[in-house]
Amino acid sequence: MTASKHPFETLTPDQVMDALASVGLYGDGRLMALSSYENRVYQAHLEDGQAVVAKFYRPQRWSDAQILEEHSFSAELMAAEVPVVGPLTLNGGTLHHFGGFAFSVSPRRGGRAPELDDPDVLEWVGRFLARIHAVGAQRPFASRPALDLPSFGIEPREWLLANDQVPLDVQTLWAKTSQDAIDSVASYLYFTGTKAGFDAESEPIQTIRLHGDCHPGNILWTPLDAPSGALPGPHFVDLDDARSGPAVQDLWMLLSGDRPQRTRQLGALVDGYEQFRDFDRRELALIEPLRTLRLIHYSAWLARRWADPTFPINFPWFGSSDYWKGQVQMLQDQIEAMQEDPLVV
Repeated sequence: MTASKHPFETLTPDQVMDALASVGLYGDGRLMALSSYENRVYQAHLEDGQAVVAKFYRPQRWSDAQILEEHSFSAELMAAEVPVVGPLTLNGGTLHHFGGFAFSVSPRRGGRAPELDDPDVLEWVGRFLARIHAVGAQRPFASRPALDLPSFGIEPREWLLANDQVPLDVQTLWAKTSQDAIDSVASYLYFTGTKAGFDAESEPIQTIRLHGDCHPGNILWTPLDAPSGALPGPHFVDLDDARSGPAVQDLWMLLSGDRPQRTRQLGALVDGYEQFRDFDRRELALIEPLRTLRLIHYSAWLARRWADPTFPINFPWFGSSDYWKGQVQMLQDQIEAMQEDPLVV
């Protein structure tokens, strides 16, 4: 019996061009696949000389309502003059369907990775993150989920074990370590679901709409000496993972290096951030719990996508005993990190 194809295997270049034509965009034949694992993203050159980026959403990941809520958030940000690259309105809408796929089209934006060792760059990024969060705090998401312990820790862990994704020789150790890590995360009252604070007397930590996946790859940097007409500074792309959560979620993935380096980087980000919006220092204690949840969620994300042919090609190391032993060590390191004092700025 022939295994059924993954849906993305049916997304041919001709189908991409036909999808674009269905919304009035006619390609000149030049089509380039861009780096994306969750969705399929293509840069297409059009007959009129322009270039656009078409994103075909992974089937059954988000509902149309959830995708449209992301688009609405992007539109709010752009209306507030925040440099976010959002979808174009074509034929009266931003979400389209063709050949069994939902897709959107955005303008092409160039840029390079930001120099995150430069405090001026970090301060600039911090200013715009504050502006994103000022808009995000104005109203909640109605359809998109929150970044929480059940969805990012408990459920992924249970799924991995129930589906025998962890090799037997490391399964018992990973199961224990991941549970210990989840228990450590649960010791932070923000993640208990009973009160978003740290003690019974404290004000709750605010949960707002976030970019959600604000790592350096999702920031395009335009230098000051860019060609005339290009807006210098950061441009934020890919709000596909937009969720509700604490503001610090959009800051911690921009930190790297040892503790002194991360402290300096965080200080520059917060200096810029607080030019536009107050930052609740209590959220600094959530950095390591959030990092821990991302580790567990990431393993389940890879396992759940394994039928997609691009995953075995790009992540050949996943699933081996060595991979899971490495995860055990990282989770043990995170348990220790959660016992340390948080960064201070």
